[in-house]
Amino acid sequence: MLSLVLNPIIISVILLCILCLCRINVLLALIISAVAGGLAGHIGISEIMNIFVSGMGDNSETALSYILLGAFAVSMTHTGLAPILSMKISNVIQSKKYILIFILTGIAILSQNLIPVHIAFIPILIPPLLTVMNKLKIDRRSVACALAFGLKAPYIVIPAGFGLIFQGLIADNMIQNGLITAKGDIWKSIWVLGLGMFIGFLVAIFVSYSKQREYQDIKIEETQTTDLTLHRSHYITLIAAVLTLVIQLWTGSLPLGALVGLSVIFGFKAIDHDKMDKLINEGVGLMGYVAFVMLVAAGFASVMKATGGIDSLVNTIAPYMMSSKLLAAALMLFVGLFITMGIGTSFGTIPILAVLYVPIFIKLGFSIPSAIIVLGAAAALGDAGSPASDTTLGPTSGLNADGQHNHIWDTCIPTFLHYNIPLILTALISVIIFK
Repeated sequence: MLSLVLNPIIISVILLCILCLCRINVLLALIISAVAGGLAGHIGISEIMNIFVSGMGDNSETALSYILLGAFAVSMTHTGLAPILSMKISNVIQSKKYILIFILTGIAILSQNLIPVHIAFIPILIPPLLTVMNKLKIDRRSVACALAFGLKAPYIVIPAGFGLIFQGLIADNMIQNGLITAKGDIWKSIWVLGLGMFIGFLVAIFVSYSKQREYQDIKIEETQTTDLTLHRSHYITLIAAVLTLVIQLWTGSLPLGALVGLSVIFGFKAIDHDKMDKLINEGVGLMGYVAFVMLVAAGFASVMKATGGIDSLVNTIAPYMMSSKLLAAALMLFVGLFITMGIGTSFGTIPILAVLYVPIFIKLGFSIPSAIIVLGAAAALGDAGSPASDTTLGPTSGLNADGQHNHIWDTCIPTFLHYNIPLILTALISVIIFK
């Protein structure tokens, strides 16, 4: 038990959560927690910082994508296209707040599978809608939960877009570690996790955060418009958006897609060249913080791996797993939660967990469906709720455009409660059913 308490992963993640709950900036919390975890893993302070800095490069493409997409988002706002789209949505919903929430959820779902732009749509679409949300007195925590559901559930359940990557990682890593699994069979088992998340989503918007909540009407620059007519600059921006998607799908590079989109906007003068510096600066301001958190999260993950704490954590609890499948599943979910809460990415957690878990699945005689569900849930746990996850950073980037939405208390804690608890319960019930 003492070795469990002193495990570097446990120490660093608990410290990270405590610091964030005390409203310490996420960037500082990640750095402090990484240092604490590294020291607990008997790594020298100089080596910790070297590992941390070198590890930041693992998320460099993601960070660059967010910076360029932030500039693209600002460009869409300055052409007036984003406010027009938001006003058209406002006209459709009128005074029906749940229609707005479901529309935003649907757009978030499409961003993962049909049009895989991930969180890039949030800073484009959400800020112009904040005034409408204020009039409807919508509790923004419900919107945060809706966006998080749309960002997370599809990649778990639907075998397309980011979902194809996530499910492919599960299949490939199970095969590599000795459990033969067809990639096409993953969704047939793992859909039950999406069902659990859907229940959590309904509880969030209809029960937990259904009451009205007052916000101040703080004007956000360039978000109001009365003319809903599309002009030349709007059509150029729409073409740029389509090209951004096409280039991304063709080359597999989101930064290249965003660069092409910006080139079209400026090349065809949807926005004057003399505004370029201003828009890039605003783009950095909009998404730069999210990008840098992702860089720091990668450094944190590298330090955690270097401590050997993950192997130690599993080895400590492994003897307790051998008594029953249900207890083994519960302990594996517990480990997955701690790892993903710190690393902030479900995709990066799968290879780590598969090496440790698949031999246990084989030894205890887990069925293929139950093994898929437990591994998928263990990897997905913590993505919603982690201060360093784009599933939480994305919603906050839009909902906090007027400074009235706290990242930890209004995004991380609500999404943690409404999605991690259903994932755990659904996975454990599935182990009992599928054996």
